[in-house]
Amino acid sequence: MMANKLQGAIVSCHSRTRQLSIDEKGRAISAVLTTHQEPFKTKVPELTISHVPPPTPSIKNKDFIIPSTTSGKFGRFGGKFVPETLVASLTQLEAEFKNALRDHAFQAELAEALRDYAGRETPLYHAKRLSEYYKSVNNGKGPDIYLKREDLNHSGSHKMNNALAQAMIAKRMGCKSVVTATGSGQHGLATAAACAKLALDCTVFMADKDIHRQYSNVRLIKLLGAQVEAVDGGFTDAASEAFRYWVGDLENRYHLSGSAVGPHPCPTMVREFQSVIGKETRMQALEKWGGKPDVLVASVGTGSNALGLFHEFIADKDVRFVGVEAGGLGLESGKHSSTLTTGEVGAYHGAISYLLQDQDGQIIHPHSIAAGMEYPGVGPELSFLKESGRAEFCVANDEEALDGTPKT
Repeated sequence: MMANKLQGAIVSCHSRTRQLSIDEKGRAISAVLTTHQEPFKTKVPELTISHVPPPTPSIKNKDFIIPSTTSGKFGRFGGKFVPETLVASLTQLEAEFKNALRDHAFQAELAEALRDYAGRETPLYHAKRLSEYYKSVNNGKGPDIYLKREDLNHSGSHKMNNALAQAMIAKRMGCKSVVTATGSGQHGLATAAACAKLALDCTVFMADKDIHRQYSNVRLIKLLGAQVEAVDGGFTDAASEAFRYWVGDLENRYHLSGSAVGPHPCPTMVREFQSVIGKETRMQALEKWGGKPDVLVASVGTGSNALGLFHEFIADKDVRFVGVEAGGLGLESGKHSSTLTTGEVGAYHGAISYLLQDQDGQIIHPHSIAAGMEYPGVGPELSFLKESGRAEFCVANDEEALDGTPKT
């Protein structure tokens, strides 16, 4: 079992299994990989958007086609549902993002920063004892489990991949200050470290309760010179406050999103800069066993970690994707963060995706013992992967996450 902190997602190869134990983002999770999907229903907050297109057909048994993301749409998900005052800023950001992707000097600088500052590439570690455990309880049959060790990045998580790249874009755009929101503190810490490297001012919004339960990260954020602003409520409220603060000075402030949510191009940018995880995994798998993983498993909050691993393998239909959501106190209790498992479609924070919402389309407050998992939505790309059948999702509740004991 995995009692130590392992940030990366699990990669299973050689043999398929329906049971894996996951230790993700510093929390041991034990889960049975079965899909808990409710019949699809469309519900849209009345005051947010008037129409959601009909669902796309399932393509479980067909060749998977990656949707065009030039407009920020993944099937019917995504988009840019924001006030007119923000359209110009987001359009400018999209143009700068596309320019950066084509700029060889930018890519070389980013590659150097990821190598020398973040510490990439991260190892693909063979968890031999865990692999042997599953084989011992299944008559010698079971997976070889590998961990993508994103916890070994500078600042201790995968968040540095995206934070460095976006901070570099902020500097290209002439912004003097970066603003962001954080739940567990991992994204806030990565952003503070990236801004310290690039001599940018940094303001991090964080829920007051998360400041207390994640104080070690808060202390490091402050040591790096960033300012931490406490917000009443949870991570959702901190994210909203960060947006408001950014809107107050669009010319000089840059909103650095760490989650694959929000209006276009934010989800696409986060996924693009996190995709280094999957690219390294493909290369390392070829080196270690000369093939591809059979199963990719990742925790799912808003999707940056999962998409970073999954995206490289989307066209490989023989590679199975499994996302594990935070089950909180149990699905029946209503106190959980299992958006893809129980949510319905709506618009929130500028994009269409699966949401936790009530009969009237109002957001339901999420719950998880893990600070970084308390968000009522999920990214549009993961929403598309769920609805298309390309990815499956299951749940681990608080008790299972703390226990961390493999199930038989």
